[in-house]
Amino acid sequence: MEKILAILQEHAASPYAREVIAPMIAERAYGKNHLYEDMGFPSRKDYNAFMAIHFPLLAQEKPKEKRWKKFLFDTIGEIAPACAFCGDTDECFSCDLVV
Repeated sequence: MEKILAILQEHAASPYAREVIAPMIAERAYGKNHLYEDMGFPSRKDYNAFMAIHFPLLAQEKPKEKRWKKFLFDTIGEIAPACAFCGDTDECFSCDLVV
């Protein structure tokens, strides 16, 4: 969790994003659902807009086709624990996980 937290805090657009939102995202990145779902957003589009506001440089670095959880874990060189249970591995951007 610390590695993801560090990346988010490094890219935070405000103290609120760094101190409140980043820890929440880092913790929920280990959930079993897509990150937008674990964060309580109704869609990826809504979550992307949220991330663009609070972590704009990180949002610019993320490839459009890549899911946020995968992007964060790829950035730290790890595979998200939830990937083993995900039904989107065939559609996920450059998913290396073989299930």
